[in-house]
Amino acid sequence: MINDQITDKELRVIGSHGQQIGIMSLNEALRMAEEEELDLVLIAPQAKPPVAKIIDYSKYRYEQARKEKEAKKKQKVIELKEVRLSPNIDDNDLKTKASAARRFLEKGNKVKVSLRFRGREMSHINETKHVLDEFVAQLSDVAVVDKPSKMEGRSMIVILSEKK
Repeated sequence: MINDQITDKELRVIGSHGQQIGIMSLNEALRMAEEEELDLVLIAPQAKPPVAKIIDYSKYRYEQARKEKEAKKKQKVIELKEVRLSPNIDDNDLKTKASAARRFLEKGNKVKVSLRFRGREMSHINETKHVLDEFVAQLSDVAVVDKPSKMEGRSMIVILSEKK
């Protein structure tokens, strides 16, 4: 909140150069801000009494946006990559999919492995679970199971993440 939006009667005021001015009435603080041709900005509204600072509000907003942008640059976004398998996949195809998943894990992403069942394959779910287990076993040196296998619709899903 800035200038006339502030409703508190008493404020602890900090000057434009960071010096502590003291506790004063809202009207007096607004008058001081006007004299310096700056804005009175409420910094800590939950404090007793609330803390307000005399600053250039547009410059303050610019600084805050810049700090947020810097913080966003430094954070790592983890993506969830998906590898789809079918119940009657060949060993070589399984190795190819496993190497793709290995690359995803090495980049720091999580991998969602889904074993998709179509048509009559739904009646043989228990016999084909070994495909998923074999896939996880191939990646056991670089991956750990985040969420164990479970059915979601017509797919059996396992989520893997990188070993630390």
